[in-house]
Amino acid sequence: MTISNSATGRIADEIIKTLHPTSATLTLGTLTLTYPILIRLMATNGSATTDGTAITDGGSYVNASGISIGANWAAVSSGTGSQATNAAVSQTNMPAATTVGIELWDSTATKKRMELGTITSKTTVLGDTLTFSSGAITSALT
Repeated sequence: MTISNSATGRIADEIIKTLHPTSATLTLGTLTLTYPILIRLMATNGSATTDGTAITDGGSYVNASGISIGANWAAVSSGTGSQATNAAVSQTNMPAATTVGIELWDSTATKKRMELGTITSKTTVLGDTLTFSSGAITSALT
């Protein structure tokens, strides 16, 4: 007997939705994630096992609180296990910094890093607004 894995896309969809709670908390196995999901800006990128180095706090940006994605997640792209933001996500009054990556963290007191990725380098001067346009942040199970 052969068993089809056609349900894999549906399972991936549910996992990715759980990784991006849009309110309260969600639990996946023993992992509980707390809303809102926060973007931390990286001066150097991390790896699957090591956190990146965050940009220095300044202006109104503080790494400990990051940039909230809020409820700005689009519906999961059915059967793909991928999801993108559905609105622009911005930080005003940035510090002078060069950002080369982002990490997504939950907002519990002891924050949990969930995802990481590189971006095209963005350089800001003190007071700039950094914006990720709608759909620019995409998460996928790979």
